Amino acid sequence: IPGAKAVMLTFFCYCALEQTAILWASSYLNLHRGIPAETAAGYAGLFFVGIIAGRALSGFLTIKLSDTQMVRLGQAVIAAGIAALLIPARTYTALVGLALVGLGCAPLYPCAIHSTPAHFGADRSQAVLGVQMASAYVGTCLMPPLFGLISTRISISLMPGYLLVLLAVMVLAHEALLRRCKTK
Repeated sequence: IPGAKAVMLTFFCYCALEQTAILWASSYLNLHRGIPAETAAGYAGLFFVGIIAGRALSGFLTIKLSDTQMVRLGQAVIAAGIAALLIPARTYTALVGLALVGLGCAPLYPCAIHSTPAHFGADRSQAVLGVQMASAYVGTCLMPPLFGLISTRISISLMPGYLLVLLAVMVLAHEALLRRCKTK
């Protein structure tokens, strides 16, 4: 099916990015930013604040924006969040970064699922949705432990770079999907 590989990679990278941020945020804040462990664990919740606020906001934005526009907007907000995580200056930039990554993640999964019939047709949607879910679960299961290995062998400070690579691959895969399925 044209576009199936691209949508699989998009879902793989999205879920890998989200789950890596969820599982490793407090360790990043503690081990790299020097925030006490208990405080870092609380601050890691800012990702969830971002995603909850983003899901509420996305509901209103979808009235005016298409699924593709929402996905691109979410990816741009994630990029801004990762940029904030990369700023070494102050602790608050990392906290804002986590919240922005969560905010950016909010529209991606729902809008990507919602656009499946438009990309692949109603007759193929169910089959493609199954493949999307499988790809999502594989990304969720494989990539956070891979980052754990990287962080223990090299450094936890690589988390923003790791997220950035996942985001870049996701953006490229989603744009390839749009070209393949000729929807904008």
